[in-house]
Amino acid sequence: MSTKGFVGLIGLIVAFLLAFNTVYVVTEYQRAIMLEFGRLVQADIKPGLHFKKPWAKVSKFDGRLLTADMTPESFFTVENKRLVVDSYIKWQVKDVETYYKATNGDEATAENRLAQRVADGLRNQFGRRTLHDVVSGKRDELMSEITASINVDAVKLLGIEVKDIRVKRIDFPPEASQSVFARMAADREKEAREYRSQGKEQAEVIGADADRQRAVLEANAYRDAERIRGDGDAKAAAIFAEAYSKDPEFYSFVRSLNAYRLSFSGKDDLMVVDPKSDFFRYLKDPQGKN
Repeated sequence: MSTKGFVGLIGLIVAFLLAFNTVYVVTEYQRAIMLEFGRLVQADIKPGLHFKKPWAKVSKFDGRLLTADMTPESFFTVENKRLVVDSYIKWQVKDVETYYKATNGDEATAENRLAQRVADGLRNQFGRRTLHDVVSGKRDELMSEITASINVDAVKLLGIEVKDIRVKRIDFPPEASQSVFARMAADREKEAREYRSQGKEQAEVIGADADRQRAVLEANAYRDAERIRGDGDAKAAAIFAEAYSKDPEFYSFVRSLNAYRLSFSGKDDLMVVDPKSDFFRYLKDPQGKN
């Protein structure tokens, strides 16, 4: 290769390196800044293809929503009960310039500083609330207040926007777990006994009311039945009296035959009656004459 060709090759390589060092790309999920000799000259570079001076340096950061898992820490409630809290933080770079100056663009540093602030916020919030509030009663309200209070300083001092803070788990310390569980079991057993007692009392009230209603229904039914039976007997007596009045002799004869049939239905029946009694009047005379 001639000297001229070699020089041209060297020039081509140098031109390629210069072009490579002057062109850069920022993706849509990245945030970027430009530095010249350690001095910030451009912040929050928009996504796309850009050009820079060869000696300028571009630092890129993840602009997506990030999750930081916090180390479980102990906090005390207003009743001075210690709890071990495991939580996480959802955060995102808000102000690129502030973020770079506060953390030098290091994600781990940002999470550590943010975790310290969140831990202080949790400690303050837990210290003003009861065990019931932080475990189940007002947890959403607690997390909202912590997120709002932390977010103000995080944006101002770290350039970070805290989207959400959530508690994954709340435990009692190992040394207190057994006594706490025993006390909780005793409380639940006490509540169960109270519920059973209340249920038994209600069952007795319901049973007594059912017995009263049954007695009332039976009395009303017996009253109605007796009234209906009385009305039927009265109507039957009226019908019988009306029929008897039409031919008294015939009905007297029929009643005597029925009495004979019932009286002599058995072979071993024995009657001690005066033969001259009216009972035998139709046996002596078909006309029933004495």
